[in-house]
Amino acid sequence: TLYGQEKDSSTAGLARMNMILHDCPTAEIKQGNTLANPLFLDGDSLKTFDFAAANPPFSDKRWSTGLDPEHDPFQRFEGFGVPPDKQGDYAYLLHIIRSLKPTGKGACILPHGVLFRGNAEAVIRRNLIQRGLIKGIIGLPANLFYGTGIPACILVLDKENAQARKGIFMVDASKGFKKDGPKNRLREQDIHRIVDTFARRDTSDPRYARLVPVAEIASPKNDYNLNLPRYIDSTEPED
Repeated sequence: TLYGQEKDSSTAGLARMNMILHDCPTAEIKQGNTLANPLFLDGDSLKTFDFAAANPPFSDKRWSTGLDPEHDPFQRFEGFGVPPDKQGDYAYLLHIIRSLKPTGKGACILPHGVLFRGNAEAVIRRNLIQRGLIKGIIGLPANLFYGTGIPACILVLDKENAQARKGIFMVDASKGFKKDGPKNRLREQDIHRIVDTFARRDTSDPRYARLVPVAEIASPKNDYNLNLPRYIDSTEPED
């Protein structure tokens, strides 16, 4: 079964329509604020899932409206830290983590800032890395999404064997796209390359993908900064 929650009523309606068109008429799409009022519950705690995927609003400045993060009834921020008032990116990510089963997997589209911003976000990022919850990071081309031109990345989460995870698989797919009017678009071959590289853990082209050891990420030089150019040099060599 598919479950979804969306705050905007017209987007929630579109999602329902999409589910019917894509042969999933039984999908449960509910409308409401996922952070302040999650609607998929198991008693007093969040319902947990095998997989979760999300494209939350980037750097949501109003993420804590209607919510007391310090005393969150669902303990989403416990053990990780509370995201800053004006940057809601990690709030959605931590909601996903709390909503996954012990072997659950997730993918979340977020702006690159989550990879390197400091202060409260740096604390959360360090906790996520130390627990091995981040399986991979895929850097996407700029200007893919409506409403913003900033480049985004996919954070791939995996709770299964998280404690034993010794590295994060990083892919810099920011160069593979075609211009399509004012936006950029991923071609079939770009998507195929990303999926293929990730599925096979293919590190044959270090300018495209690397399995970066946690020891390197945690070194004093990098200090848990996940910014992709630190680990993947994707500049073309000069002729």
